[in-house]
Amino acid sequence: MAFDGSAVCALTYELKNELEGGGISKIAQTGKDELQITVKNNRISKILFISVNPSLPLMYITDTKKEAPLTAPAFCMLLRKHLQGGRIINISQPSLERIINIDIEHYDEMGDLKVKTLTVELMGKHSNIIFRDGIKILDSIRHVSSLVSSVREVLPGRDYFIPFSDDKLNPLEAGEDEFYERVFKESSPLYKSLVSSFTGFSPDLAQEICFRAEVDSDLPARGAEKSEKRALYRVFANICSILENKNFEPSIIYKNDEPVFFGAFKY
Repeated sequence: MAFDGSAVCALTYELKNELEGGGISKIAQTGKDELQITVKNNRISKILFISVNPSLPLMYITDTKKEAPLTAPAFCMLLRKHLQGGRIINISQPSLERIINIDIEHYDEMGDLKVKTLTVELMGKHSNIIFRDGIKILDSIRHVSSLVSSVREVLPGRDYFIPFSDDKLNPLEAGEDEFYERVFKESSPLYKSLVSSFTGFSPDLAQEICFRAEVDSDLPARGAEKSEKRALYRVFANICSILENKNFEPSIIYKNDEPVFFGAFKY
């Protein structure tokens, strides 16, 4: 199931409504890739569970506590030192990426009010939880050295930047002219051209846009007719409007009673 930018957009909206303004009362690292953060908001405690397991990254609010080891790992101890007792002031998603930033204000050792960011990257095998001060990485739950990745090191002291965006456009900011210029210049299939043109687009979302526009998703993008181009843009703009206006309708598609697909709106 694709956990793409549209699903993360809906998740960010939910977390923002539920947790923003709340105070962090407990932080536990329940596994090598997992965090459990207890947030008290309007006198109600909620548990934010985060897993960046490469095979199943996820993030959700739950009532169920997981047992944590008696001795907390170093990353957890660092978060407790800086963030426990802090307050969540903003939860955001940059450019429809599969990334959620949680900004937390807290008082440092000198009594000064500071803001630091917990960045959760829900990006398959590249998933990570990164604790940073501005662009400076303080630590991460998974260290990534130059021996592992030639694209980006994730280590204390390094500068943080979003990986793999290349020259993709934020679909929520792309105008009609940019859409035509970007999508239809390639000879690749239409759905692949949509995926390579915009951040947060999964093949499933791109195929849905083609289906709604009644255009063959495997059609070479460069060979699309003018009417097909217009139909695709109308559907693209409609999907972007759903995401911008937070008109989410979470849905699950079943096959033989087994869930096979989910989306932030009805597919």
